[in-house]
Amino acid sequence: MNATLPIAREEAHITPAIEDYLKAIYQLNQEEPGAGSVTGHRIAERLGVASPSVTNMIKRLSDLGLVQHERYRGVELSDAGERIALEVVRHHRLLERYLVEALGYGWDEVHDEAERLEHHISEALEARMAAVLGDPVLDPHGDPIPRLDGSVSTVLEQRLLDLTPGQTAIVGRVSDQDPERLRYLQRLGITLGTRVKLLETLPFDGPLRLEIAGVEQVIGRSLAATVQVAA
Repeated sequence: MNATLPIAREEAHITPAIEDYLKAIYQLNQEEPGAGSVTGHRIAERLGVASPSVTNMIKRLSDLGLVQHERYRGVELSDAGERIALEVVRHHRLLERYLVEALGYGWDEVHDEAERLEHHISEALEARMAAVLGDPVLDPHGDPIPRLDGSVSTVLEQRLLDLTPGQTAIVGRVSDQDPERLRYLQRLGITLGTRVKLLETLPFDGPLRLEIAGVEQVIGRSLAATVQVAA
């Protein structure tokens, strides 16, 4: 993208609801990049809204030129829609980082706060936060913070679940969607930068045995699938 992110918000009258939809479509596409376009059902699940509401909003987004939609084939962001989504994501992740580093919030507390604030901060405040934080590239959960030119750093691909016994890795990314899950991982000693060693993956869909700071811990497969690592 050639245009900087703030330009996108001047292209149409963009409401917080529109921003929420565009951000949801962007994030769902990032979570399953091989799935192609995003279905209305997945958007409804992510936002906790009824399917008819999604249908109406998709039509509105299409009329504004923010998405491309084919019936029964899902929805994709246009270039303009992606720029807006990236700006909202940038606001959200900068806010999370600022809340943790400047205000002492825990990594399990910042998601909902950032959700409320992301639509309302000015570009001047965004720039001030980025400067104070040293223009960070990652939020407190390891998610990449989009740059002003719209570029996004490559994220980790390997899951904790996919390690082989005896392999050691560093925790680099954890989903921020569930605060209770973040608190549980922290109780296990799993935070960003934690060194973990897989001791054993128990058979028949059993859990993983890990060594963390010399202590053995057990983690379920579904939870291990949400933690991304760098070997």
